[in-house]
Amino acid sequence: MTMLDTRVGEIIGTSDWIVLDQARIDAFADVTEDHQFIHCDPQRAAGSPFGGTIAHGFLTLSMLSRMAAQALPILTEVRESLNYGFDKVRFLTPVPSGARVRAVFTLQGTEARPGNRQMLRFSVTVEIEGTDRPAVAADWLVMLVYGEPA
Repeated sequence: MTMLDTRVGEIIGTSDWIVLDQARIDAFADVTEDHQFIHCDPQRAAGSPFGGTIAHGFLTLSMLSRMAAQALPILTEVRESLNYGFDKVRFLTPVPSGARVRAVFTLQGTEARPGNRQMLRFSVTVEIEGTDRPAVAADWLVMLVYGEPA
């Protein structure tokens, strides 16, 4: 049992706000080769239902790694923390270029696994500053490995 086992159902951390500006959106478009106009063409996107460019859903999702590193406690007994995947991801609200987002991490469960491992299940909500509806809701699985390297 770890200290996390006693915190199931609790908010474990909330990240700082991060700006998803046009420069970050354009850089993500270049890396993923997704240059859809709603992300990269401010003039054309102004005439869309969004009224301007929006961040890629996958850009917003990819920021979870940075937000988790900033918001979640460092467990000194953990040798490795591995992204195991997602059971659910929903993109609920577009993130306008220039908006600030943050993530709230709620621990939904822990499960001991063979090999000195532990699976964590987080419910994660990515909030958009000044908006009631979240950008992303996800169930994120993280595998912790304890002990000394082999």
